[in-house]
Amino acid sequence: MRIAFILDPLDSLKLYKDTSLAIMREAEARGHALFVAMQHDLFLRHNEARLRVRPFQFSTGENWYKLGEIQEEAPQNFDAILMRKDPPFDNEYLYSTYLLEQAARQGARVYNNPVAIRDWNEKLAVLNFPQFAPTFLVTSEQSLIREFLAEQQDIVVKPLDGMGGSSVFRLKKDDPNLGVILETITRHGSQTIMAQRYLPAITQGDKRIIVVDGDPLPYALARIPQNGETRGNLAAGGKGVAQPLSVRDYEIANAVGTVLKQKGLFLVGLDVIGEHLTEINVTSPTGMVEIAAQTDCNPAAILLDRLTASFP
Repeated sequence: MRIAFILDPLDSLKLYKDTSLAIMREAEARGHALFVAMQHDLFLRHNEARLRVRPFQFSTGENWYKLGEIQEEAPQNFDAILMRKDPPFDNEYLYSTYLLEQAARQGARVYNNPVAIRDWNEKLAVLNFPQFAPTFLVTSEQSLIREFLAEQQDIVVKPLDGMGGSSVFRLKKDDPNLGVILETITRHGSQTIMAQRYLPAITQGDKRIIVVDGDPLPYALARIPQNGETRGNLAAGGKGVAQPLSVRDYEIANAVGTVLKQKGLFLVGLDVIGEHLTEINVTSPTGMVEIAAQTDCNPAAILLDRLTASFP
């Protein structure tokens, strides 16, 4: 197969832990031809989507990859295009989903479905499964957040377009920095944010459940906060511990996975704290490397198996 990956700049990827690279290593080991592109390499010539790519191979030594010459291709010339650009989901990301949507109209196989990526904000997607979500509020109004805090006593506030735990704050009713935190995170009332009831189960880990083609992997990566942190995100210093899915984890993942598959969301990361679903990551979910290192499960191999099985 010929597989194209739309990525962040290669030199910004962490070779030892990056999920995209794990998928690419597995694909290369199976003899598939790999190509890489950046977000700006996707463009339109009038009404036709085009993609500038470079052939990619892993290498050894300090220069861990080799790239071929830039070539322009029609997206449908590839057997699969994997959109793995990290958030934030800004206007450039939005425009990319429109271009990828056109590529799909031309016959390209794009994973994840660009329309679904656009429609499923990673924070707001829990609206589709309120039975699993903790009590939450979405607003830019500081007075409403203050009322919510008074009701819940202990909450977490976060932007709708963040990743890796960036700009996530835990607030208690007597927090002396409440005013400045609310001013900062809402940009003085001009930015909509999410507030969720604080879940004490975070101390046991913020579990990342990887769902491939509608089915959850048997292990979650519990990201456990360290050194007094509220956030379990690995990017915020959390410790990743792989653990088998619980009965409740399967209940959530199976229900959500059925809908994800219908929407064309092939690779998704669910964030579960205790008994509750807190986020649905549809852009570039991570955690594969850590699960593979700690268990007998190879997430990248499962993904490639399901990807090839989806072809007619």
